[in-house]
Amino acid sequence: MTQITLQGNKINTNGDVPKVGTQAPDFILVDSELNNVTLSNYTDKNKILHIIPSLDTPVCQKSTKIFNEKIASIPDTVILAVSADLPFAMKRFCTDENIDVVKPLSMMRSRNFAKDYGVLIIDGPLSGITARAVIVIDKNNKIIHSELVQEIANEPNYDSALKTIS
Repeated sequence: MTQITLQGNKINTNGDVPKVGTQAPDFILVDSELNNVTLSNYTDKNKILHIIPSLDTPVCQKSTKIFNEKIASIPDTVILAVSADLPFAMKRFCTDENIDVVKPLSMMRSRNFAKDYGVLIIDGPLSGITARAVIVIDKNNKIIHSELVQEIANEPNYDSALKTIS
């Protein structure tokens, strides 16, 4: 269990984010066409997991737009925005905001991703969705960057995550 804050109020996640140097846990998430997606869908790519509570919040929207802009010039890299949002809502947001690089993925069928990555909020008003985190996974599925944002209303450290793959 890890403690973070939501507007200064303490809340907890179910565990710890994966440590740098460890193997990335596999996952099953849902894309905008309702297909199951796993880590193996992105073989031979660096993967940035942009884990967010919901694309229906200003900070999640802003960070998704920023990652979309910054990642476009980095070869062999994919950015996956993971939330509990429905795939339809995620696709609508990305289409409306011209987000064409970030791939939205939903946890709608299971919370195992959030549990396995230690980001499932287990108490407080956001219980059941994810904390904000950025996990960078290299082409061999090793964790090369791991950030759990301590205040859920804050943005992640974009540059720290991106410098590990650029």
